[in-house]
Amino acid sequence: MLMLVSIGMNYSGTLILTGYRGHARARFVLVLLICANLLLLGAFKYANFAADNVNVIFGSLHVPQLSLPVIHLPIGISFFTFQAMSYVVDVYRNDAKVQYNPLDCGLYIALFPQLIAGPIVRYHDIADQLTERFHTLERFTSGVTPFTLGLGKKMLIANPMGLIADQIFALPHAELSAPLAWSGVAAYTLQIFFDFSGYSDMAIGLGRLFGFEFPINFNYPYIAKSFRDFWRRWHISLSSWFRDYLYIPLGGNRLGPYRTCCNLFLVFFLCGLWHGANWNFIIWGMMHGIFMVLERGAWGRLLATLWPPVRHLYVMLGVMVGWVIFRSNDLDSALSYLNAMFGLAAASVDLQPLGLYWSRYTVVVFVIGVGLCLPLYPLVEKGILMIGRKRGGWIQSLLSMTNILVIIAILLASAMELAVATHNPFIYFRF
Repeated sequence: MLMLVSIGMNYSGTLILTGYRGHARARFVLVLLICANLLLLGAFKYANFAADNVNVIFGSLHVPQLSLPVIHLPIGISFFTFQAMSYVVDVYRNDAKVQYNPLDCGLYIALFPQLIAGPIVRYHDIADQLTERFHTLERFTSGVTPFTLGLGKKMLIANPMGLIADQIFALPHAELSAPLAWSGVAAYTLQIFFDFSGYSDMAIGLGRLFGFEFPINFNYPYIAKSFRDFWRRWHISLSSWFRDYLYIPLGGNRLGPYRTCCNLFLVFFLCGLWHGANWNFIIWGMMHGIFMVLERGAWGRLLATLWPPVRHLYVMLGVMVGWVIFRSNDLDSALSYLNAMFGLAAASVDLQPLGLYWSRYTVVVFVIGVGLCLPLYPLVEKGILMIGRKRGGWIQSLLSMTNILVIIAILLASAMELAVATHNPFIYFRF
């Protein structure tokens, strides 16, 4: 029902906006539609969070507190609301034509392959595909590969790592040794990447099966050598959405260094808030915003002179500290976990041995996961193809056959995991 309201509101609103094109009223309609979309998102996602924080203030002032029933979060509301706003803004900017067919407008906002976990597909990227898709057997089969790889990422790497992370993060912090705490956040670092990028790959594959081409959402983010580089590679659809629809309209980096820093910090504050109605997400976003601001100044110039492995270590350390804040239920839990990581309040290793949580199988999965975070396969494939051009087409045929066998193996292994798995978490319920 909520999605139908969003579709009807944005469809009719953009028709009105188009009728006023060239007049000041078009801008008024644009602002009204954006506010309506944000109000819809805020009412269902942030109302309880806002009420809880207001009640803390009211409690300290001995003022009667607000009484608000628990509002359940509709699945995918963050994604389809941002897509709806993309539609409105693109039509206003004349980057794409308005949809006169309500079914095509509804198809865009409710596009199911990436509705609940991304990527965020911007309207002008697929406006033509809504009515002019083409289907071929080659295009269909090319969708099977990313879907299967995404399924494998989720079932074969993210889930085993998630089980370890869940168990370690659930421990009383007094029982966390530094090695155990680091191993828990390392497991979560792989879980969130392979889970999120896996869902994105599956969405890209499903979209291709139905004739849509979605943009990539991850590009080896864990090889980044700065936070600016990290956000060019991590959740690309979200970071580019904030860049094009918020950062640049605010002035971007065109209004001087002070305004640029303010714009960056605001963008990442809102990026954190977008991820969930929780102070942990907000602080996680602000932390990344601070790094982005620092890298635009003297720290960024110094960073560029450092040895690349040192720069990479700096990014990964910051990212993993951020993931602790992101993963923890509240700020106290995050601070206690960080204390254990850095040995400030760590328990003895003998109290909770690593072997209770890590097996040979999960260690192998971890090593494979780390390897897949690096662009090793594309380099190997490129080298094999170069050799193939020199020595004949049989090498390329062998590579193609190997890829097919690998895809079949991943699909079978994922199917077996689906059949027997008892730990299959969905970590985007707060988005």
